[in-house]
Amino acid sequence: MGAGGPDDEDNRWPPWLKPLLKESFFVQCKLHADSHKSECNMYCLDCMNGALCSLCLAYHKDHHAIQIRRSSYHDVIRVSEIQKVLDITGVQTYVINSARVVFLNERPQPRPGKGVTNTCEVCERSLLDSFRFCSLGCKLQIVGTSKTFQKRKKHSAALASDSEESHSSSSHHGQGKRKFQSFTPQTPPPTINYRTARRRKGIPHRAPMGVIMGY
Repeated sequence: MGAGGPDDEDNRWPPWLKPLLKESFFVQCKLHADSHKSECNMYCLDCMNGALCSLCLAYHKDHHAIQIRRSSYHDVIRVSEIQKVLDITGVQTYVINSARVVFLNERPQPRPGKGVTNTCEVCERSLLDSFRFCSLGCKLQIVGTSKTFQKRKKHSAALASDSEESHSSSSHHGQGKRKFQSFTPQTPPPTINYRTARRRKGIPHRAPMGVIMGY
């Protein structure tokens, strides 16, 4: 046994998993383009030589081939097939067309729904509480070869730190402004008593003495 280095991490996964996750499926087979069964939705775990159509399987007798399916433009595989050859513990499963499946690759979700308490440890997609990953690819990045994930995690942490520092700096700057304003209050405008102003408007005149005495 090794000391837990990168080679040991790679050995935790079968050699066909990474090529499988990188493969493009549901394309036309170049060898059987004239056939209506030329859609490539099969993969040979023994040969690992690309996506295969159903006619190609004639050249892979006694090999372990699996079928890839589609759900909302994403590749999935039935749990009944993949769990025989791979540990899918922690990967959320879904029921599609009455069959339980897992997704091959991540499906990032920009904004988790309200009330979501658990998300994928790699792409942050909403998950049920009992799962850690939304796909086989996400589990591979964390539990297996983690170099890519660690780089992404460090980058995300750096962005979060920069954002926090920027927010903190902005807050301190705003506080400084408020403190400065509180120590230099503006001179309040003079209070005007409108009653007094009306009384003092003009110069009062006395009536002539003759009017008062009745002359």
